[in-house]
Amino acid sequence: MNQNYSTSFTVEQTPEEVFAAINNVRGWWSEEIEGKTDELGEFRYHCQDIHRCTIRITELVPGKKVSWHIVDNYFNFERGKSEWTGTDIVFEIAIKGDKTETRFTHVGLNPAFECYQICSDSWRTYINGSLPKLIAEGKGQPNPRE
Repeated sequence: MNQNYSTSFTVEQTPEEVFAAINNVRGWWSEEIEGKTDELGEFRYHCQDIHRCTIRITELVPGKKVSWHIVDNYFNFERGKSEWTGTDIVFEIAIKGDKTETRFTHVGLNPAFECYQICSDSWRTYINGSLPKLIAEGKGQPNPRE
């Protein structure tokens, strides 16, 4: 059984444009981000009192890869509150023919998790909807500032 959540999409833009868009987290995920999202270090995300997390950017390989580690997490709807803690999020960028493919993997986001259905549905919205829209059209659909 796959212990990770993974999805991918392709766009016509270059790997460098895709890399820049991924690192513009406020442009596709949420405007409620504290800290820098385009250099090694930590940033914080929150969505009302539903979800908060601290993310450490662990790898930035221009045009190829972005890796995040979830340092701390809180969900108000999950009994354990910390299913994401210790998991990793990886964006892998590769040329496929005349397009650029991005493979998104939330390593450790397990189908047995209480949050799996909500989280996988949310990732689909951001990764297969908002992020490609940001890359292709210059404007994603992030959560608005609260």
